[in-house]
Amino acid sequence: MKSLGVIAVYPTPDAKIARLTELAYNLWWSWHPAAQALYEEIDPELWKRVNHNPVKFLRLVSQRRLDRAAADSAYLARYRAVMDAFDDYMFPANGATWYARNHPDLGDRLIAYFSAEFGLHESLPIYSGGLGILAGDHCKAASDLGLPFVGVGFLYPQGYFTQHIDADGRQQALYEKLDFAEVPARPACDADGKQVIIAVDLPGRKAYAKVWVIQVGRVPIYLMDTDVEQNAPADRELSARLYGGDQQVRISQEIILGIGGVRALRALGRQPSVWHLNEGHAAFLQLERIREFVQEQKLSFEAALWAARADSLFTTHTPVPAGNDAFSFDLMDRFFGGFWDQMGLDRDRFLDLGRYEYAWGPQFSMTVLPLRTCGLANGVSRLHGEVSRKMWQSLWPDTPVPEVPIGHVTNGVHTDTWVHPGLAELFDLNLGPRWRDDVDQHETWAGIADIPDADLWAHHNRAKAQMLALVRERLARQLMEIHAAPADVNAGARALDPRALTIGFARRFATYKRATLLFQDQERLKRLLNDPERPVQLIFSGKAHPADEPGKAFIQAIYQMSHKPGFAGKIVFVEDYDANIARHLVSGVDVWLNNPRRPLEASGTSGQKAGLNGIPNFSVLDGWWSEGYNGANGWAIGAERQYPDEAAQDEADVLSLYAILEDEIVPLYYDRDANGLPHGWLAKMRASIQTIAPDYSLDRMLKDYVRKFYLSAGRLGATVHAEDYAGVHELAEWEQRVRAGWPQVSVSASGPEHGEMTVTRPLSVIATVRPGPLAADDLAVELVYGHQQDGQMVDATALAMERVDDPAAPAGALTYRAELHTAESGTFTYGVRVRPSHANLPNPFVLGLMRWA
Repeated sequence: MKSLGVIAVYPTPDAKIARLTELAYNLWWSWHPAAQALYEEIDPELWKRVNHNPVKFLRLVSQRRLDRAAADSAYLARYRAVMDAFDDYMFPANGATWYARNHPDLGDRLIAYFSAEFGLHESLPIYSGGLGILAGDHCKAASDLGLPFVGVGFLYPQGYFTQHIDADGRQQALYEKLDFAEVPARPACDADGKQVIIAVDLPGRKAYAKVWVIQVGRVPIYLMDTDVEQNAPADRELSARLYGGDQQVRISQEIILGIGGVRALRALGRQPSVWHLNEGHAAFLQLERIREFVQEQKLSFEAALWAARADSLFTTHTPVPAGNDAFSFDLMDRFFGGFWDQMGLDRDRFLDLGRYEYAWGPQFSMTVLPLRTCGLANGVSRLHGEVSRKMWQSLWPDTPVPEVPIGHVTNGVHTDTWVHPGLAELFDLNLGPRWRDDVDQHETWAGIADIPDADLWAHHNRAKAQMLALVRERLARQLMEIHAAPADVNAGARALDPRALTIGFARRFATYKRATLLFQDQERLKRLLNDPERPVQLIFSGKAHPADEPGKAFIQAIYQMSHKPGFAGKIVFVEDYDANIARHLVSGVDVWLNNPRRPLEASGTSGQKAGLNGIPNFSVLDGWWSEGYNGANGWAIGAERQYPDEAAQDEADVLSLYAILEDEIVPLYYDRDANGLPHGWLAKMRASIQTIAPDYSLDRMLKDYVRKFYLSAGRLGATVHAEDYAGVHELAEWEQRVRAGWPQVSVSASGPEHGEMTVTRPLSVIATVRPGPLAADDLAVELVYGHQQDGQMVDATALAMERVDDPAAPAGALTYRAELHTAESGTFTYGVRVRPSHANLPNPFVLGLMRWA
């Protein structure tokens, strides 16, 4: 027969289950197991084969199976229950969400959240690691809590790479193009129903991007893609890969994300009241907003900068300057040569917005830019906030480190995404059916104490069995891919002992995370792993950036170690780490290991996911664990201290690691009663859940963002933008007057250079301020005091000094008085300063001006 052509015939769900398609296009299903089960029940093997992607599943499932489900009354009952729950979630009665109940006056004041990656589900591989998973969890919790919220990012056609480990243990990066017809993305359309296409200027040309939307519960995420016909072939590839390409590709991507992202929201009719930059990749959005204010609202640059600062928040995730994106001035000239004029700037003033002096010379820093142009900034754990304040103090050189305007909100995890469904059922039985409504409240978790030991241990063993089944399946597949002998494939399919203490280590393979630290004493490790009475086994997984050769060497070292005598069968490396593997590991291993080089872990969230599932953490006191560890909910490796060099730090940490494993963890795990129950271990599991589940939930984190940042940014933006931007005009004029008069401002103070006081007797301090041409209302005069350690102020309290009449004061001088009280004893340092003050400053130190007595 001569063929006329080939046609694809896709199945159609019966009207009784027609909303399966609607549900597939809302990621709500990704954190509701009952919704996932609607697809899995129809064809379990296909569900696994499509990596749990319901859109792809509905294109490939047989019509016969769909019809069978539609005729099954029990299935239809489950389907109706899920759809009722979905409708109740999407359209809550009386708009009853946490945000609406607690902040009814704010209405739909929109928050726009920009991120280079969003980790929503394994079937949508547009994330590389913790930053993306956090962004995905952030959007899910924003939906749960009812925030008016949108995300902005990229829909990378090739996503992040698929990892393959070859027979020598070398990581190979493979890229597969996404079929957009098989992902839950739809065209984002303007008011005329046309898909939005935005344009940005690149050297000598325009680059275009289509905008797609992915619905995450009630939150839309708008994702851009440059694979459009208007672009030159090279530009069609600009958004092909996450974190791919050279510096020119990187700056092009960040221009599209920041500048193009703002233009996409405008084209969609979305007008944010708060702008949140998740890392510096999107920082160019502030340049675009300033350009808009100058060109469209006819503001001066100075006024436009105040307008952009007022309602913006920057979250930094990187604890070392070299880890932050930065571009050469030559590259900035090429890509922004025609842009700074539109902002009302010349080249030097433009470059000063991001200028940072690295050891190798000045560059345009994508961290300095948002720190200078956003009114608010934060790190992602308490320790990371401290590290960030020290790291960037040079931007505020006269400000004590504790007062550098970078706060912190410690990261958290989205409870429903990461809790094991079986454990969630135990929570339903013991915490009550509405425990999800208050996951951030400690009282919610009191009922963990009521779960019988036998039930908690039985759940853990089931979760462990499920995890081992997945690991074995992956290991067997890995071995088949490298054409291993059939006996080796069979061994992989039976690898690991379900009775052995199983330690998990899975994360991005950056060198500072020290994945091979445990291998520094191989003979000692071999004895631990091969103890016939108390065996231990290790599961590793994770990807190194394709350009990170040292990180890839760590993977190779672990893989090769796993094949050596004494280690084979006791150590495994699972390739192509993704959210699915992560969910199984954080709920199924016995201990979660994390040993970064302190203080280089900004936060980390994998341990929070493990702790939520009752898996005790065994970690260096870095990132979130520095504040989360309480002595009962896990173990701490090493001490909270600095070391003279990396070798000394490694030696101290590895000695601590082995000692705790041998003397505490292994004995506790194998200490069983007559029924095989490890009561001491189960106490650790309970403590882990009770402390980590509330304190490191995304609900707690997002409420912190609302209270600390979103509310104040939204209110200040509304205030200064009102009445044709009267507030920013006034701020710009005030700043000009303050800067002109500042050289004439001085302050002196009377107080002991060295002295003593008691907690009951205050210290009186008098300050004399010469304000020059400035008014008293332009200035804040403060007594600043704090504990001193190694010659440095480690905390700071600013006490406003009271202006008093002083007939003896010199002409034109102002006198201020304050009494220093403290309820604590110890060594304090104190000083008196004057700084500019205005009611509408986003933070007190935004001008970087200060005089000390």
